[in-house]
Amino acid sequence: MCGIAGYIGTPATAVPKATLLDRMVGAIAHRGPDACATRVFDGAGLGHARLSIIDLAGGAQPMASEDQAIWLTFNGEIFNHIELRQELEEKGHRFRTSSDTEVILHLYREKGLDCVDDLNGDFSFAIWDEPKQRLMIARDRMGVRPLFYTQHNGCLYFASEVKALLQVPGINAELDPVALDQIFTLWFPLAPRTAFTNVSELPPGHVLTATADGMRVRRYWQFDYPDADGEGSFAGRSEASLAEELRALLFDATRIRLRSDVPVGAYLSGGLDSSIITAAVKQITPEALRTFSVAFESAEFDEREQQQEMVAALQTQHEELLCTQTDIADAFPSVIRHTETPVLRTAPAPLFGLSGLVRMAGFKVVLTGEGADEVFAGYDIFKEAKLRRFCASQPDSRFRPLLYRRLYPYLPQLQNQSQASLAAFFSAGGNALDDPLYSHLPRFRTTSGTKLFFSERMRRELGDYDALADLRDSLPGDFKRWHPLSQSQYLEAAHLLPGYILSSQGDRMSMAHSVEGRYPFLDHRLVEFAARIPPQMKLRALREKHILRESVKDILPKTISNRPKQPYRAPDSQCFTSADAPAYVDERLSRSALEAAGYFDAGAVEKLLAKCRKRPTVGTRDNMAMVGIVSTQLWHHAFAENADAERSSAEPRAVA
Repeated sequence: MCGIAGYIGTPATAVPKATLLDRMVGAIAHRGPDACATRVFDGAGLGHARLSIIDLAGGAQPMASEDQAIWLTFNGEIFNHIELRQELEEKGHRFRTSSDTEVILHLYREKGLDCVDDLNGDFSFAIWDEPKQRLMIARDRMGVRPLFYTQHNGCLYFASEVKALLQVPGINAELDPVALDQIFTLWFPLAPRTAFTNVSELPPGHVLTATADGMRVRRYWQFDYPDADGEGSFAGRSEASLAEELRALLFDATRIRLRSDVPVGAYLSGGLDSSIITAAVKQITPEALRTFSVAFESAEFDEREQQQEMVAALQTQHEELLCTQTDIADAFPSVIRHTETPVLRTAPAPLFGLSGLVRMAGFKVVLTGEGADEVFAGYDIFKEAKLRRFCASQPDSRFRPLLYRRLYPYLPQLQNQSQASLAAFFSAGGNALDDPLYSHLPRFRTTSGTKLFFSERMRRELGDYDALADLRDSLPGDFKRWHPLSQSQYLEAAHLLPGYILSSQGDRMSMAHSVEGRYPFLDHRLVEFAARIPPQMKLRALREKHILRESVKDILPKTISNRPKQPYRAPDSQCFTSADAPAYVDERLSRSALEAAGYFDAGAVEKLLAKCRKRPTVGTRDNMAMVGIVSTQLWHHAFAENADAERSSAEPRAVA
């Protein structure tokens, strides 16, 4: 894992090209503290901040082909690099290093732009092809590793994080109002849009090529599910045989993600998914395993009992981070500087602290269970949509709405609602059954309530913009032919996963402390296999991740393998409204600061702040709104107000 940056074209700035590249790399040096280097060409430039994990001595970058014609800067890991190396050697390729970086160079020589098809990994990289005068940048299928780009004065710039792009004179931070509307509706900006006006992200599974003649973006991979009315490729297969194949794929995905020249640890939350990965590691290797987890003071969020049960069962060497509300509030400004986007939950903050603990323990790599809920239908939203359809088929039934109490058992406010209130909350209206977003409409409706705090200026700029219409328009052509569960899974896996979970809670929090997260459940072979599994094997009645549980039930304690989903959550608005909240809350939410930024109605925010300070708990809308407003104001302060400070913080480094 590393940080990359570069450009194609001729930067229209008085800053020397090498110095500019050096500043861009310096801005993301936290992603690669082991070495920084740049390379300037006639018409292009590449930079790299290295976190050394594979071939510590020989993997320096930017790396060139033997004849110096092809150059590469690369962030991430290619987990099947050993197998690819063997295939390439059989075709006559000769290697100078044992790095996965060099494998990409040779594979590009062999297959050109199609080299991405053979890669099993989490990556973003840039290749400068000197003879063709062509830049290629690519991003992994699931969107684990970030990659951003922008065009300015005829030059295309790219980087792992936006803060590197802000080192270019003339590129300034301005919040995109449409992106903010999307975040306050969907939780994420719809790719390629980002929180920054005129800055795009390369979507997952895409390749961008640029020459003097222009730029082209193409998709090389996408999610695909069987038609709902078809038998699918697994017709006739028994559940037992599919579970056996699933297990083999999962174990292999875990095995190749243990490839490293530095020690590998694991996150162990106490939930099913991280427990599966940890147990799989113990099955694969006899070596002692270090595990790490977050604990909370409040029993509502804490999972220490389950964590300790798995630690005892697997005999791991375990460390935990006790995270308080004060810890979350104190870390939040740094968290937002790393997410580079407003968020509606504080959940990234404890993970920011956890990666710091991992780094202090001497680890650069951890395996996590992220992705299982999206791939194997683990979230309550999937059960919710199934129940809503079931209730809608007999809308006059007095008994069917009682089933809603089986949803979200960890939310006491919801459980205390009357039967009529539950039915009203979960109902999205009978006319919405054929809406492609049906499964997520209650969530989007609740989240959209946070936009009540938008300022008049924001409302004018947005006009009649509709984020849900934008999302509907982005759906693939085959979407309506898929099973409703597959549709729900797509919305989670193709959008929320890369747009929020893998970014704000994943890469950005781990790499803030130079720690690489690896995700066996997101191996594309496993993702493609799971997409073809019949929906009833993933969600059996209301038992989530049924076939996954069956495939690994012999390696977990029964209390863990049968435990209902307990999503990772953290204290939210109370972190900023308690008596010992940090001073920046009053500063950033002062009337003058709110009016200067212009995103929110100062009077409405004052009332919200008073309400949250008066009550220990508030409703979901107000909870999200408070976090969203605080994070947006922190974003504005870090990037829009302090652009010069952001540039000066990227101190020049030695240029290679």
